[in-house]
Amino acid sequence: MAQHKFDEAPSLKYLGLPEDYSPSPKGEPISFLKKHLAQLPPHLLPDYALITTPKQRTVIPLIRNRRLQYTRNAPVELNFVQARNTWPHLWEGRLEPGVEERKEEKAWAEDSFMAGSDAHVGKLGRLLADYEEERENERVRALRRIKADHEILPEEDEDSDLEEEEEDGEEEEEPPQSEPETDAQKREDFERRINERFVYGLLDDIDYNKVDWDESLDIDDDREAEERWFEEDDDE
Repeated sequence: MAQHKFDEAPSLKYLGLPEDYSPSPKGEPISFLKKHLAQLPPHLLPDYALITTPKQRTVIPLIRNRRLQYTRNAPVELNFVQARNTWPHLWEGRLEPGVEERKEEKAWAEDSFMAGSDAHVGKLGRLLADYEEERENERVRALRRIKADHEILPEEDEDSDLEEEEEDGEEEEEPPQSEPETDAQKREDFERRINERFVYGLLDDIDYNKVDWDESLDIDDDREAEERWFEEDDDE
């Protein structure tokens, strides 16, 4: 099967632009989209994902607005349980993956399967729940192993640190320890971090195309609020 390649001709033809137009759709796609995204038809836009990345497209205000609006719609893939299971390496709390899935399997067996009328259904529910929890735990463990294999931590120069301490003659005082975060606080931070990473195009395993090219997410009244959101984030 021939690999689909980006063709700039349909975009130029649709907009009535010359072949040597600058910025060109193929040579400078981000600059081109900044100027013409709102004018292009939906059937041409997905092809731009062939030559741009979600992170690169973050600099386009209209796309940032769409992503921000999408997070406000409480999408399933960004809710706490789904996000924690998809990106377990970003979750730092104690809530173990598989717990919510276990509840769902048990509820299905007890409430939906034969309406829970048979005494054996209760045992089936517990069995399915146990299997689902173990499957989810194993999947998350595998994801964490994969992420760990790809993370390269810089080596610390211990000798250099010791020499600096000897030269100073004094040890730095440790900062006072703050109260540890609760799981509720960690969950709130996690959800905020997931939404931020989504808006900035930093999440893998998620379909940005269905958001970036969706003009139904355009809300002009949210432009000022969106700009404030990014300014506040930059100040942190």
